[in-house]
Amino acid sequence: MNNLCKDRVNHVDVGIESEGQRIDNYLLKILKGVPKSHVYRILRSGEVRVNGGRAGPSRKLILGDKIRIPPIRVAQRDSEAIPANPEKFNILHEDDEILAIDKPAGMAVHGGSGVSSGLIEHLRTARPNQPFLELIHRLDKETSGVLLLAKKRSALTNLHAQIRDNQTKKIYLTLVWGSWDRKISKVDVALRKYVSKAGERRVVVDGSNGRPSLTLFKVLETNKQTSLIEANLKTGRTHQIRVHLAHINFPILGDDKYGDFRRNKLLQKHGLKRMFLHAHQFSFTHPKDGKKITLESPLPTELHQAMGSIDES
Repeated sequence: MNNLCKDRVNHVDVGIESEGQRIDNYLLKILKGVPKSHVYRILRSGEVRVNGGRAGPSRKLILGDKIRIPPIRVAQRDSEAIPANPEKFNILHEDDEILAIDKPAGMAVHGGSGVSSGLIEHLRTARPNQPFLELIHRLDKETSGVLLLAKKRSALTNLHAQIRDNQTKKIYLTLVWGSWDRKISKVDVALRKYVSKAGERRVVVDGSNGRPSLTLFKVLETNKQTSLIEANLKTGRTHQIRVHLAHINFPILGDDKYGDFRRNKLLQKHGLKRMFLHAHQFSFTHPKDGKKITLESPLPTELHQAMGSIDES
């Protein structure tokens, strides 16, 4: 981030070399390593100020403008986010056909979108003699839990067919605010993907042009202020659980795209520094011997602790 300090507020005077530039492009230039989506987020939220006032992304800068830039904690570099020895990942299951990893939150599953490399690339590096290793499905960077990989192309093709034909079962655990309406057992609304002007991949409910999307819900626990929910994916659309829950006014706590921005900031003091979404269980038929397999990942300790802290407040 040049000479800026990411841990505190910075004040920058616009020089002649930047006069006439849009503020979004200016910030992207000086905030090296900060994802584009985060730059647009701090602009939208009003955390960036020009001469004391809010500034939209298209604001043209003038010589002498005074810009306030909030503290920005850049995500860890890939080499820091991935264990020094990628084989240190918690392996839930491994045989000649498949590998299942208990993925931690904060780790991209593959490179792209501002991340040079992810879990899959690091595993391939750690296993140079493994001729084939591919993701069977994906998890969002901030989602933890069961992640399945194929060690043979035949296994990849088989599992993809099972997922497409709804022969697998994927269960997620998530925390929402308030007392769950027990009359809600499913959300069946079509979803459409698009890319925002900020370059963010987003999803909206669209009954006319979206793809059919179905999630089954079951309340597991209702606490003082929150409800722990089980989500059973019947289709596998991008951000499906997140958008379905936001659509019925039960957004996932900590969700920085579809959640409650103000409340998410308050929840950080309870230790909830990421989205409360965990891939708890994946059931499928083994591609070689035809046996039914169910893999499970327990709810991470930090989510348990955050849940307790929120409900004690």
